[in-house]
Amino acid sequence: MAEREHRSSTVVLLTHGSKSNQAKPKEDKRSDLISVSPSSALLTSPAMAPSVRATVLLLLLLAASSSSQAAQAAEDGIRVLSAEKRIDLTGPIVKVFLTLKVQNTATGADASHVLIAFTPAEADHLAIVKATRAEGKRKKKTYIPLPVSPADPATAAPNGARLYSISLPTPLKPTDTTTVEVFYVLTHSLEPFPAEITQSESQLVYYRDSAVLLSPYHVQEQGTYVKTPSSRVESFTRVDPTSRSGPDVKYGAYSNQLPYAYSPIILHYENNHAFAVVEELVRKVEISHWGNVQVTEHYKLKHGGAKHKGVFSRLEYQARQSISGASSFKNLLARLPPRVHSVYYRDEIGNISSSHLRSDSYKSELEIEPRYPLFGGWHCTFTIGYGMPLQDFLFESADGRRFANLTFGCPLLNTVVDNLTIKVVLPEGSKSPQAVVPFETEQHLETSYSYLDVVGRTTVVIKKKNVVGEHNVPFQVYYEFSPIFMLAEPLMLVTAVLLFFAACIVYLHTDLSIAKSQASS
Repeated sequence: MAEREHRSSTVVLLTHGSKSNQAKPKEDKRSDLISVSPSSALLTSPAMAPSVRATVLLLLLLAASSSSQAAQAAEDGIRVLSAEKRIDLTGPIVKVFLTLKVQNTATGADASHVLIAFTPAEADHLAIVKATRAEGKRKKKTYIPLPVSPADPATAAPNGARLYSISLPTPLKPTDTTTVEVFYVLTHSLEPFPAEITQSESQLVYYRDSAVLLSPYHVQEQGTYVKTPSSRVESFTRVDPTSRSGPDVKYGAYSNQLPYAYSPIILHYENNHAFAVVEELVRKVEISHWGNVQVTEHYKLKHGGAKHKGVFSRLEYQARQSISGASSFKNLLARLPPRVHSVYYRDEIGNISSSHLRSDSYKSELEIEPRYPLFGGWHCTFTIGYGMPLQDFLFESADGRRFANLTFGCPLLNTVVDNLTIKVVLPEGSKSPQAVVPFETEQHLETSYSYLDVVGRTTVVIKKKNVVGEHNVPFQVYYEFSPIFMLAEPLMLVTAVLLFFAACIVYLHTDLSIAKSQASS
């Protein structure tokens, strides 16, 4: 298919506008920041009365004034000297890298934070955002992690743009500059088109973004670089200057962009990577002080790409796997903790033997194959379970509390988890549980019952939506535990055995026979 290029030179400035002009966002959130005014057509219409034309002109002047005031308020204090945006589209998940060189242009006031902006569509699909501050040069260059949080809701942004605040470790003095690097991940941002394909067709997707950086500040120089998985790019929007070399598309450089400038672009390209989406993952971690940690993971997996249409031919799939079913996947790789044991992989039918485990003291990798290859829209469910040595994950803190050091996220590589639930089942008798997770989650407590439990086990339940591989970081669950409770279950077993033998002794020494009556004299 021949490559198509869409030319566009429109850069839309997002403005606050008056209350009467603030329309509700459209259903398609990807374009709700793009507003094209028909003012030129209205002003040049011969049928328009002079009074109406004057009213429209007055409204345009008020809107321009509001726009300039909003732009001035947004850029006070910070100016972006240069911005570089790199968009990685080589997989099913969109990864974006921003490099911002900012300067404090305020007179007599330090800057303690830097704002970054997202469209409503990006904010809805935003999985994680990180920021670092670069210090030093070349080999001596170091990166300092910076806290990132949603900006104060009182900080208004035009047309529903969402702002995030990056806190600087030391305030930026007037005329000083610093470099901030931002990394964020977007899920479910690639739209398959066509939405349905046959077994022999490749998968094409749409990606929508902006050629210029959406920023609340004035941007002096900027460029956007897009990398696709292959050189098959069906079409892409041109916002001059634009160039393309194989799988790479470059937008810019652009100069002197006003705050909240937005220039929409669309890329249509081939992407046959596995669109593996875990609709629901429930992980149960049972901690036993008798020497083992048992993990059970229940998966509901689907292929989130273009839906499969027509019939499925196993013969054609086996004969030409590189061509037939190019967008499908038949195996996944799970990265498990080191030194795991008693690993199993099964579904509702029973054990699935098509799995391979590679384990050593540094890592464990489990390659799993579902019973059938997954095409777009197909689902499957399965369970993975394994045991881990207790001494590798359970420790004692300085204040005497015990804590389990576990890993958050999903062990399957290059997957998106829509709903993740982690249940950490503590030993019976545990008190004051506390989960420490490095990002926002939903948490609550519940009680679980297992063998020989009397009062039940305290269970810490952690939930999070839209989880990606960057969430696979350690987290801790602290709790108080008295060693006397370790004797509860052995004492119950000993007591049960003693009661059993006592019952046997009583039974053997009890005469339950009916005595014969004496003969009458």
